[in-house]
Amino acid sequence: MSTQEGLQIVLYIALLIAATPILGGYMARVFTGQRVILTPVLRPAENALYRLSGLDPQVEQSWRGYALALLMFNALGFAVLFALLVLQGQLPLNPEGWPGVPTWLAFNTTASFVTNTNWQAYAGEVTLSYLSQMLGLAVQNFLSAATGMAVLVALARGLARQSAATVGNFGVDATRAVLYVLLPLASLLAVVLVSQGVVQTLASYAEVTTLEGESQEIPVGPAASQVAIKQLGSNGGGFFNTNSAHPLENPTSLSNFLQMLSLLLIPAALTFTYGRLVGSLRQGWAIFAVMLVLFCAGLAIMLVAEYEAAPATTELAALEGKETRLGIGNSVLWAMATTSASNGSVNAMHSSLSPAAGGVALFNIMLGEVIFGGVGAGLYGMLIFVVLAVFISGLMVGRTPEYLGKKIEAHEVKLVIIAVLLPSACILLGAAAASVYDQALASRANAGPHGLSEILYAFSSASQNNGSAFAGFNANTDFYNIVLGLCMLIGRFGVILPMLAVAGSLAAKKRIPPSAGTLPTDGPLFVAVLLAVVVVVGGLTFFPALALGPIAEQLLLNAGRTF
Repeated sequence: MSTQEGLQIVLYIALLIAATPILGGYMARVFTGQRVILTPVLRPAENALYRLSGLDPQVEQSWRGYALALLMFNALGFAVLFALLVLQGQLPLNPEGWPGVPTWLAFNTTASFVTNTNWQAYAGEVTLSYLSQMLGLAVQNFLSAATGMAVLVALARGLARQSAATVGNFGVDATRAVLYVLLPLASLLAVVLVSQGVVQTLASYAEVTTLEGESQEIPVGPAASQVAIKQLGSNGGGFFNTNSAHPLENPTSLSNFLQMLSLLLIPAALTFTYGRLVGSLRQGWAIFAVMLVLFCAGLAIMLVAEYEAAPATTELAALEGKETRLGIGNSVLWAMATTSASNGSVNAMHSSLSPAAGGVALFNIMLGEVIFGGVGAGLYGMLIFVVLAVFISGLMVGRTPEYLGKKIEAHEVKLVIIAVLLPSACILLGAAAASVYDQALASRANAGPHGLSEILYAFSSASQNNGSAFAGFNANTDFYNIVLGLCMLIGRFGVILPMLAVAGSLAAKKRIPPSAGTLPTDGPLFVAVLLAVVVVVGGLTFFPALALGPIAEQLLLNAGRTF
């Protein structure tokens, strides 16, 4: 690795740390209804939206009411997007005349974007109209991200309140997330990306003459606006098939760096927001520390694996599947960031990563993408492990486990176990079924352990709402469109609903004053315990599958065998 690449990685991490309290503090003021710099401009629009929707911002909801509002909102979004995709052939803003999307592909795509997964079993530039991209996919990029942020805020209220029957108002939380956070940041980033050459137009595809004198059609479209929110909202769905490896979606080193930073910007800052909302910044920084340690450890392993030549490879093998204009370092940093977040965008093909590096990316996703994770989703996913860590620690010292003065009892533990098991079951059972079904096996681009990694990656990416894929894997079949679509829905709402139930349960409890036997959850000891719980739970759940996939492939690669 060159000195320049090393310095860029250091700069990336430094900017992420520096931005966390600034953006995190701003978001805390937004979600508590305090005045911020954008209030004079956006408060009239916020109030107008409440009037149009008939929403009373002063009325709060129980966790059940909050969950019902969330489900109805997402169900409506699902119906609208599905209709747009199926009927796009009869709708405007379709200069290339693309027909309606086939039913099961439309189901898969709709489930994907509503759940913040953005898994794509199609090539955007030869499948979707401009209207579908803008009114369908880009809108859901905002709304699915806002849903994740709203759930986190509700959970923080549950921890902060005492003897309360409500956890907030979903409509208010989602509206503020879009208006005050996602929309301003995405607008600013889109303008910067356009200045770097990211295409933004409603014109028809361009006809050009190549150097050989042949005619070639260049796909264009309103890409910059979608790229901005796909990164900031940890969505990841590409306007073009090759996603952020495409020169019109990611043309320069600056656009590449800004998009990488955007992947983790809001998820990292939400740890500070969480600390503010629960009344203890140390709690937020402790969780941030766990995420950062896991991120740096995974990145180090991936960099070593990519730069260390194996006997079966040549000196140039590490560049396979990567953009030479971006290089190995940028490709590895992006792969680590996108699988740590529930983003899924790529600037290189993950199938071409070394088995060890690809295994780290796969393991990041399997953990539930709690290493910063998706906007909101990563942090409430990490809080699942916090509850487990507190519970295990309490058992070890013979005390009733407590977190932020709230007793963690059997009811909460059962709920978080459900949230852990549902996505895990989708990954393992889905991959097992695909491994014995001939039509599913036919989608692999490779045999042996690499082929198993392709299947595992697909089900992990869908069930944990990531959206990235090993290149070459054909997911556009009825089997994968249906099964992966269901996995996306279960992986999203099968975690959200238990965590909202936890929020309601904790909100109703009284806060217990700390005592001499209370385990501090904001110090180095708890950080170490939480790190161990995250790694051990992930390892126990997925190690057998990983051993048959990337681990076996790396060992065979070291012995001179490739697949």
